[in-house]
Amino acid sequence: MIKYRSFVACLAFTLALAGSAVAQTTAAVPSPKSVLGFTPGDDRTIADWAQITDYFGRLDRASDRVLVQTLGQSTLKRPLIVAFISARENILALPKYKEIQQQLADPRRITQDIQRDRLLADGKVVVTISCSIHSTEIVASQMSMQFAYELATAQDVDTRAMLENTILLLIPSPNPDGIDIVADWYRKTLNTPYEGKEPPELYHHYAGHDDNRDWFMLNLKETQLITRFLWHEWFPQIVYDVHQQGSNGSRFFIPPFYDPPNPNISPLLLRQVGLIGHKVAADLQAAGFKGVLTNALYDTWWHGGFRTAPYYHNSIGILSEAASARLMTPSTVTKEQLTRASTRGMRNAVEVTTNFPDPWPAGSWGPRDIMAMEMISARSILSMASKFRGDYLRNFYELGRQNLERPLNPGEPIAYLIPAGQARDEAVAKMVGSLIDQGIEVFRLDHELHVALSPQALQRTNPVSEKLGTYKITGRTSAMQEVPSGSYIIFLTQPQRRNILALFEPQIYPNRLTAQGEAERPYDVAGWTLPLQMGIEAPAVVSIRELPNERKLTLLKDPNEVRADLALTLKKGDESPIKNPVKHSVRVGIYKPSLSNMDEGWTRFVFDTFNVPYSSIRDADIRRGALNSKFDAVILPSQSSTQIVAGNATGTFPPEHTGGITEAGVKNLKEFVSNGGMLICFDDSCDLAIKQFNLPLRNTLEGVKSSEFYCPGSIVTLEVDNKNPIAALLPETLPAYFINSSAYAAAADANVRVIARYAKENVLLSGWLLGEDKLRGQIALAEVSVGKGRVVLFGFRPQHRGQTWGTLPFIWNALSTAGSTSTE
Repeated sequence: MIKYRSFVACLAFTLALAGSAVAQTTAAVPSPKSVLGFTPGDDRTIADWAQITDYFGRLDRASDRVLVQTLGQSTLKRPLIVAFISARENILALPKYKEIQQQLADPRRITQDIQRDRLLADGKVVVTISCSIHSTEIVASQMSMQFAYELATAQDVDTRAMLENTILLLIPSPNPDGIDIVADWYRKTLNTPYEGKEPPELYHHYAGHDDNRDWFMLNLKETQLITRFLWHEWFPQIVYDVHQQGSNGSRFFIPPFYDPPNPNISPLLLRQVGLIGHKVAADLQAAGFKGVLTNALYDTWWHGGFRTAPYYHNSIGILSEAASARLMTPSTVTKEQLTRASTRGMRNAVEVTTNFPDPWPAGSWGPRDIMAMEMISARSILSMASKFRGDYLRNFYELGRQNLERPLNPGEPIAYLIPAGQARDEAVAKMVGSLIDQGIEVFRLDHELHVALSPQALQRTNPVSEKLGTYKITGRTSAMQEVPSGSYIIFLTQPQRRNILALFEPQIYPNRLTAQGEAERPYDVAGWTLPLQMGIEAPAVVSIRELPNERKLTLLKDPNEVRADLALTLKKGDESPIKNPVKHSVRVGIYKPSLSNMDEGWTRFVFDTFNVPYSSIRDADIRRGALNSKFDAVILPSQSSTQIVAGNATGTFPPEHTGGITEAGVKNLKEFVSNGGMLICFDDSCDLAIKQFNLPLRNTLEGVKSSEFYCPGSIVTLEVDNKNPIAALLPETLPAYFINSSAYAAAADANVRVIARYAKENVLLSGWLLGEDKLRGQIALAEVSVGKGRVVLFGFRPQHRGQTWGTLPFIWNALSTAGSTSTE
């Protein structure tokens, strides 16, 4: 009895010491309020990126549950950080758990069941939470600090279990530059009539909102850094992307998603997405929150988003969209506004439906409301990951294993081929490099290989040419053909099988119409087939003569290996190694309006990538005139004529951000062209040139209802007059990107030089095209002489999102002819 009492006394003393140590450790962890001077989410407060990174640095130093890593620098040289948050013992063993993740992600590394079972028993569910990639959706970046603090200090049983069973990779924002753009603007406009308005500039230096459309192309530094971190190193089982939506609809969206799903997403993943989403919705409901919506608006069709990319890496992607305030200023939403709010899957925001069972009754809405819902959602996801740890790990492993199986049906693709000798070396290097960077295995042929190509693939792949160097398509059959060394091959028997199919196959978007017969707008684009956008032949292979042990192949590890293969300049650091393709020195001006324009940002990105010098032209520059003294060519990225001429209305922004080029600027553009300048217009901006310059063309699609014609973000075929210098060295048929774009007809006997037309048949290559007859044979690219100069009109966007490398030569060729009076 004495011994027992002594043991109890010692245990009590030990526990008291441990509790005291925990209390002291917790007390030493700084709260966000103690560092910032306010609690994140407080009305009319905002932390900039320096404050956010400073706080996470302090948390790292104070808590053994937190480790902060810098992944690299953003586009504008700010640190891009991630915070690992887990139990102390997990943080100390991060290399071990990273190795487990890498083995589970590639089942070929697991040779015995006992090895697999040990990994599944030992592993932790890795969860990534990413905040405020769209920096005007600012609240999540502020929330990240409070959420990290609570995980670092909480001592309750549930939190401890979450930390023991999961490893959280918390990204305060994948867009540090945008956080500062928004924070600086918000502070500048606080207590002014413009408080709460979004800034009038792109909140990513190049991409703006499109920074979340780059997750397979990997153009941007931020997507490159995070993709390598996630899909080369850590392979999270769950990725949660935290967003905000418009202010007048539902208060919070969480999956399940709306139709259509992408056919290359595993059904199991769709079920798991729905399961987690319903758990989040139930937890929000239990906490008393109203206005939670599921099964609406947001779909899983498109590839290229932060939350869609995980599906093709065998991981779960979750999206939430909270109703926005006015940045960090509360707003008032009326019942009338809720009644008018309508979207796919929600007729309005006041009607009770199964997917929207408890509408919000209107009233005041602020950052504190948003943050509370995001905190519950994040915690709910971690709770699910913790409670079903074994299930998530096993499902992740099994999805990768299933992708290693060969197709059961003869004639199904087993690989995709990128033949050598395509005369598009930079495009090949970019495409293969993007595949490598997202973890897809690409092999170089070190010796000839004999393959049979899919007849279907031959009919549907890029109609660039019938002869590619020494590789020759001998017919629409699957007869064995020799493929030269130096070609590249991507086998489908690898963990990212579904990613390869999603990038290489043409997309066939379902014909979805509303009850009124109008086209139902997809959430984003309908087609994106990568080889088509790049202008590269990449046929599907259905069989290979040589046995695996007879093939001489090299697995590529780095994009620079491809550049070395093709004798291209190697990439060093952040500078683009691509040589300027414009044949002579041209003074180029790219119009940068007073309101943000993503097409303008992507135009700058493409010019910077190809090292083509340019200057940005502002509204005031065009209003001042004398453009010929500064420029040989002026480019108007896609933008409506009204926006170009009028800009932001007076009173909506500070005066320096209002007004467009005005009628005076239109007059100066006319003089610029008449005096020998070249005006290049992309897509929507062609309307200004046609109507203001009285050009003998009309947009045949203007005013046409979507029930008669609709083509949202799809790839179509051009028929090209490659005798025109603007189309020099391009093939007679070429894919182009059409995103609700334009088609032109010329007046009879008009002096219009047609460079490309939409194909006369089989126009659609990938995506969705309703009313093809209205596009067939219409003008896609033309030039018109005006005085001593010329106007070049692109009915499509030749540089769309920096992805359409196949049509970029049109731009470089046009600029190479700038200064001449004609290209006839």
